[in-house]
Amino acid sequence: MSATSVHGLVEAPLVPSRPVRWAKVIDHTRCIGCHACTTACKSENEVPLSVTRTYVKSVDVGIFPQARRVFQVTRCNQCDDAPCATACPTTAMYRRRDGIVDFDKAVCIGCKACIAACPYDAIFINPDDHSAEKCNFCAHRIDMGLEPACVVVCPTEAILVGDLSDPASRVAQIVHREPVTVRRPEKETRPKLFYKGAHEATLDPIAARRPPGGLFMWSEQGRASHQVTSGHPDGWSTSSAAALLSYDVAHQAPWGWQVSLYTWTKGIAAGAYLVPLLLILGGWLSWTSVLWFWSAPVLAAVFLAATAALLIADLEHPERFYLILTRPQHSSWLVKGAFIIAGYALVLAGHVAAAFLGGSEVQAALAVGGLPLAVLTAVYTAYLFAQAKARDLWQNPLLPPHFLVQAVLAGAAALVPLAVRFEPGVVRPLLWMLGGATLLHLLFAWGETTLTPSTAHVRLAVHEMTNGRYRVFFWSGITLSTLALLACGLGVESVFPSQDTWVALAAGPLALAGLLAYEHTYVQAGQAVPLA
Repeated sequence: MSATSVHGLVEAPLVPSRPVRWAKVIDHTRCIGCHACTTACKSENEVPLSVTRTYVKSVDVGIFPQARRVFQVTRCNQCDDAPCATACPTTAMYRRRDGIVDFDKAVCIGCKACIAACPYDAIFINPDDHSAEKCNFCAHRIDMGLEPACVVVCPTEAILVGDLSDPASRVAQIVHREPVTVRRPEKETRPKLFYKGAHEATLDPIAARRPPGGLFMWSEQGRASHQVTSGHPDGWSTSSAAALLSYDVAHQAPWGWQVSLYTWTKGIAAGAYLVPLLLILGGWLSWTSVLWFWSAPVLAAVFLAATAALLIADLEHPERFYLILTRPQHSSWLVKGAFIIAGYALVLAGHVAAAFLGGSEVQAALAVGGLPLAVLTAVYTAYLFAQAKARDLWQNPLLPPHFLVQAVLAGAAALVPLAVRFEPGVVRPLLWMLGGATLLHLLFAWGETTLTPSTAHVRLAVHEMTNGRYRVFFWSGITLSTLALLACGLGVESVFPSQDTWVALAAGPLALAGLLAYEHTYVQAGQAVPLA
């Protein structure tokens, strides 16, 4: 299909010779920042207030009297390797054969994985129908031979669309012959939205300085805890350029406290099974002990049920959660995680049933499958977070072992009170395990916050963790974990023979509270860095 357009129409050749690859060029040497594209998009696609498929960001560059205002038209980048489509568990986000990344609201469950994955912050939840939405190139107009609404209304012809595979199209000629750039090329998404003449202060969301007090042209950005605004805060910079953000649209971080809490409950669910099994394999616990026979599977099952409830409750369409299992998109780690949790739940159900029937041999046999499933339950979230390409803090190769350590910590901490009540002889090795896991967790946290950041986005996320909006949670978590480590040390020395069990009982809650505070910090700080 040709990209040539006449009076808003897209011309098609009589015989298509190659697959169509729709692309868009924004010519910022022509853009005047009139926002006609934003208005036309809202009208054409019935986009409600408070959200936008496209908008024009403006930055004031230079120092008076040598200052100017530059613009950036922000929207979906129509990636050839679209991370939103890879992360979507139900193929609600998908890439068409012509390269347009479109969406199907009928099968969207509102998990917000696509929002977390998009490096350009181009996706939002429609407040009217609670489904994910973004610029889809006005696909309904393209299919009718019409240009997108934003292209038609642009008074300076700053927005061009065309077939990148057609060398005769104006878009292909500009992309192949003139200097153009894309946003965040290091993410390797191969975007098909190209910028001509755009200033780096607009393309990089943390290059320009954020206005003090949250004051922007025409509006005042809110300070809601889940709101993310582009630009770097005062006292933090990635650029020496004199650039001040003057107009921007705030975005909402996709995953809130439910996801923070889910990582914690899932850690307990996995660790409550792993820890007694490790004690058995180490010779400190028998297969017929109360801790393994009853307590561990019941405790793990309760927290696994809480994990599932949190995941479903966080969906914008919780009534559609079954679509993850009935129409799975297997590259999504949400889907893989759902099947892992389902398998682990079956193992736990078998353990509980065997406990009622008195079958310790059955429980030992189930442990063959239960061990790897518990480990996978603990660590799969690391790969789910890594699939969120937008969040540099989560692209950490040490995250899988850290989640495994956290599961051992959480399981040991949750089992300490039960061990004091039913298996006093195992309290000492359990405290050794809790203390070791807590120490490793603190070392991981130290590494994540003090080693040289791999990118500026990681640096800003760490700043938000340790000195920014989440510093109270972070330092509370570190302090509580340190106290838990000290309590474990005291407990190992005092529980036997003096039976000062209050030390052991204090270690568990301190460790769990510290872990929860850290989990919340890590999940939220990873989303606090602006992307648009």
